[in-house]
Amino acid sequence: MLKKHTISFKHAFHGLKWVVSTQLNFKIHIFLSVLSLIGAWFFKISYIEVLVILVLISLGLVIETINTGIEETIDAIHKDWSPEIKIAKDVAAASMLIFAIGAITIAGIIFIPRILIFFGI
Repeated sequence: MLKKHTISFKHAFHGLKWVVSTQLNFKIHIFLSVLSLIGAWFFKISYIEVLVILVLISLGLVIETINTGIEETIDAIHKDWSPEIKIAKDVAAASMLIFAIGAITIAGIIFIPRILIFFGI
C-alpha cells in the first residue's frame, strides 16, 4: 500500500514539475503569489488575512492546474476544432477567470488601504 502511494506522489510531483516548466500562466500565478506574500510581510497583515491569502494562492494554483489538465486532455483526445471542444476549453478557462476576479477583489480589500496609507493618500 505504501509503495502505491509513493508512486502516486511521484506522478503528482512529475505533473507539478511539468506544469511549472511549461505553463506561462502558472508561472505568472507563482510570481503574483510571491508578490502577495512579500506584501503580507511588508504591510504586516493579520494572521487571518495571511490565511486568506494562502487559501487564495492554493486555490488559484489548483484551479490553474485543473484547467491545464482539462485542456491537455481535450487536445490529446481530439485534435480537430469543434464548437463543443471550444466550449469545454472556454468554460475551463472561465473557472480561472472567475477565481482571479474574486482573488483580486479580496487582495484589493486587504492591500489597497495599506498601500494608500503607505503613500500618505
